[in-house]
Amino acid sequence: MKTQYYTATSIDGYIADEENSLDWLFQFGDSEESEEGYAQFVDRVGAIAMGSTTYEWVVEHENLLENPEQWPYEIPTWVFSTRELPVVDGADVTVVRGDVSPVHAEMVEAADGENVWLVGGGDLVGQFHEQGLLDEIILTIAPVTLGSGAPLLPRRITDPPLTLADAERHGDEFAVLTYEVQHSGEY
Repeated sequence: MKTQYYTATSIDGYIADEENSLDWLFQFGDSEESEEGYAQFVDRVGAIAMGSTTYEWVVEHENLLENPEQWPYEIPTWVFSTRELPVVDGADVTVVRGDVSPVHAEMVEAADGENVWLVGGGDLVGQFHEQGLLDEIILTIAPVTLGSGAPLLPRRITDPPLTLADAERHGDEFAVLTYEVQHSGEY
């Protein structure tokens, strides 16, 4: 069981533009390699965590309040927010706030041996890292620069540094990098 941050990023380290849009990413469509990689990743996920901005984007982008049957996940999802948020009817979504540690313990139990996926945003992932709960970062790097927007991971991770576990090419556009997070004493 791993807790993984799996996301797409621009070359300059943004996961969304200034308007929280992913249009810069969607311009590429879905390659067969990307779809296979995503499907293989999701098959091993037993619980999901995301921040409120990510959740709101998914709900709005897919018009899920009006079309709740389109909710993309069949596994329990925790949304971290300091605000009240609408929950998609029929979706296994729990809105939580506060320390990520006790919620992570619930997620691990619900995942039942499968992985925990930290969808984003970067600040939430940073909170998991600060508690020693982040095991792996998987980045799909798109061949664009955004100049500003939502940062990939607005935290310093320097000591110990991440360890590159894998690097793959997906089509003519994307690189997928997998980094293992070294916890104190493992380096």
